[in-house]
Amino acid sequence: MTLVHEPINPPHEISNPLSWTNRDWKQELQNNIRTVDDLKEFIDLSAEEQRDIEQVVEAHPMNIPRYYLNLINRNDPNDPIRKLAVPTGDELVVAGQMGATTGDPYGDDKHDKGNGVLHKYGYTALVVATEYCSMYCRHCFRKRLVGLPNDQTVQNFRAAADYIAAHSEISNVVVSGGDPMMLPTSIIRSMLDSLRSIPHLNFVRIGTRAPVVYPLRFQDDELIEYLADFNREKTLYVPTHFNHPNEITAEATEAVARLRGVGIAVNNQAVLLRGINDDEETLVQLMSGLTRIGVNPYYLYQCMPVSRVRHHFQVPLKQGVDMVDRARSRLDGYAKRFKFILGHDIGKIEICGRSGDHLILKQIHARAEVQDQASRIMIRRLDEQAGWLDDMEEIAL
Repeated sequence: MTLVHEPINPPHEISNPLSWTNRDWKQELQNNIRTVDDLKEFIDLSAEEQRDIEQVVEAHPMNIPRYYLNLINRNDPNDPIRKLAVPTGDELVVAGQMGATTGDPYGDDKHDKGNGVLHKYGYTALVVATEYCSMYCRHCFRKRLVGLPNDQTVQNFRAAADYIAAHSEISNVVVSGGDPMMLPTSIIRSMLDSLRSIPHLNFVRIGTRAPVVYPLRFQDDELIEYLADFNREKTLYVPTHFNHPNEITAEATEAVARLRGVGIAVNNQAVLLRGINDDEETLVQLMSGLTRIGVNPYYLYQCMPVSRVRHHFQVPLKQGVDMVDRARSRLDGYAKRFKFILGHDIGKIEICGRSGDHLILKQIHARAEVQDQASRIMIRRLDEQAGWLDDMEEIAL
């Protein structure tokens, strides 16, 4: 694919940024930054950084929209937006003190029903609609799939809809990826239309980070009009993924406003990430900023033990739970509604708090075959380095 770059601010000159209004969202994708040579036009890289990035992208591709790149403070090598978007040599680390890693922390492979359908919880089906995102986040828990050809994406959405229709226990569907909003509006229409007439389906979610990293997608009137039409017949929710208050820009706010303007609720699922949002003040600003623009704080995930992610992004649980508690003490009722979550293979587990070295957990979702585990309380013994459920000794109740 040939990239055609328009002039953008050179490194260290961030005044008068490009206007991101009235741009063709599909055409602008062609300007995404995918190679070291592309990246060097916009930020300074040492020779070592160049070598590391070239090595990383052989396994885990780089894809950064110019809009998001323009949020980076080019004078700050530790800028959080840069860490979220730009590969580093840390991604070459496959072992370290945080413990074991995995390519499939959420157990997707175990629940793959074929044709992109993952059915882990009885009442929810997840459909992996695409492996493509407008940006490949460096902390992605589907890092082994996103941006690479794979067989866990939907090949025939009609067949996926037939599976959902045949399982009356499914009350909701999550259309995920990759990022489904990066599909053409005609494809989104075709996918969602196949779900309209399923009587036991109460609502549909479309998981997308586009409001954060590529908000110009929501300038498409055809998309907004279609989503509004679908939402009138079957309730639609949009879970999105703000991780840092610097992502709450005027453009992102407008993207959210366009969704909310047609009655679509927007919920946020952040991830606690070392060096990005692992301090009390940043969490307070993030959650308060979300409620200010009408986004509901929903989940704050503990970073999963993903290969080439865990050892530089995961925050120890003891540090994390104390930080979250301090932040919550400063937040109003709506901003503190989020749950601090472990998205584990056995199900979703809320991190409730700690008493000394005892971590208090409550399982809120369980796999369909062990549904009786839902709502159980668990206690695990904490140490200074534990970052995941499997790192901690179980304490009998």
